[in-house]
Amino acid sequence: MSIEDQTPLEILKKGTVIPAHPLALNASRKLDVRRQRALTRYYLDSGAGGLAVGVHTTQFAIREAGLYKEVLALAANTASEWSQKPIVMVAGLAGKTQQAVMEAKIAVDLGYHSGLLSLAALKGQSPKDLIEHCRAVAKEIPLIGFYLQPAVGGMELDVDFWSEFAAIPNVVAIKVAAFNRYRSLDVIRGVVNAKAENRITLYTGNDDHIVLDLLTPFDMERDGEIIRVRFEGGLLGHWSVWTRSAVKIFEQCKKAVREQNISADLLALDGRVTDCNSAFFDVANDFKGCIAGCHEILRRQGLLEGIWCLDPNEGLSPGQMAEINRVSAAYPDLNDDEFVAKNLKKWMA
Repeated sequence: MSIEDQTPLEILKKGTVIPAHPLALNASRKLDVRRQRALTRYYLDSGAGGLAVGVHTTQFAIREAGLYKEVLALAANTASEWSQKPIVMVAGLAGKTQQAVMEAKIAVDLGYHSGLLSLAALKGQSPKDLIEHCRAVAKEIPLIGFYLQPAVGGMELDVDFWSEFAAIPNVVAIKVAAFNRYRSLDVIRGVVNAKAENRITLYTGNDDHIVLDLLTPFDMERDGEIIRVRFEGGLLGHWSVWTRSAVKIFEQCKKAVREQNISADLLALDGRVTDCNSAFFDVANDFKGCIAGCHEILRRQGLLEGIWCLDPNEGLSPGQMAEINRVSAAYPDLNDDEFVAKNLKKWMA
């Protein structure tokens, strides 16, 4: 079946490249509609199979700024106007139950196909309350679970939580961004425990192991049988930059797995991509400059005018620019500067 014949949820299930969409602002920290559209067009022309909007990389503060609906609508409208291919539109859902349900309803009305649910606002609540929250939101929209690393506002969630979460019928995928091998395995075990491995697709959000997540088979025991599970796609803030290159790496990984031919060079690529991520995501300063770091790459390419965030105190950390310069010089084969330069005028029109 060609991609044109698949529904967006079928594409999500099979596994695809989903960049987390940034927010284009002007010097007054107001939405730059022209550049926001240009970013959407860039991702689609790069070969991304979906877009995640209203997520961490879009800045959770769009809610307080009154931009949530406008930004989601802009991405959905631009995508449908720009591309004839089916695109998986993923809406970021946040806040306590009433807010998350309201956001899910907005997303459905705008034509979004699934919701990526952040639980950060429910810190301190019991696992039972968290599951009830997830069930309530799943009644409104097909749900993508989100294991957000604690360093940027997530919480530790155990195997029992993920087993119960995976048992919710309208859960279609889980983005694992625990940045931790042990916790990533907890999610996989939970999905297998719930006998949901054929319904739920795993997406890597582990920026420290993107390539290895896509290459590694995970074997879990259930009732005396070994169940093999894989990450089929990626939903990443890291893939909001050098996206054409990310799509090529993703396709390379899928081909290597299909042909059971994983080379040493492909394994070595994991460390190179992780090194780039360490600069973009500002690992040295506990990810404080992660959004501004991605903005800086897009600014250099001309896609963004500046690196402004909604919060005037949010920007690059001391030493982060030098790190971005270092990885940009060290890994010229991983950028997509030429592709962007060739198409920028078209995207900005």
